[in-house]
Amino acid sequence: MTAFTEEVIRIIQNIPKGKVMTYGQIATCAGNPWGARQISRILHSMTNAYDLPWFRVINSKGEISLNGEGAMVQMELLAEEGVIFESGKLDLEKYLYRCE
Repeated sequence: MTAFTEEVIRIIQNIPKGKVMTYGQIATCAGNPWGARQISRILHSMTNAYDLPWFRVINSKGEISLNGEGAMVQMELLAEEGVIFESGKLDLEKYLYRCE
């Protein structure tokens, strides 16, 4: 596993309940500002093994990137943590978690 992947996993594991991070933000925090697509791949392949809170990762517009049932599940999981969507978007100023 690369150092970038390890850092991405650590960052995602540390997103607090009721907060979100964007794919690009995670990539930048992990040291590769051009690695947003890699975050998607890491989530897809590592979520189960590392119990990642995948649903706390959204796109830079404050929207869910998934479609269909996956989007509904993600929205429901975030709603359970108090994240409110209005017209399909959430308020990034309110819910965005900033990396340390």
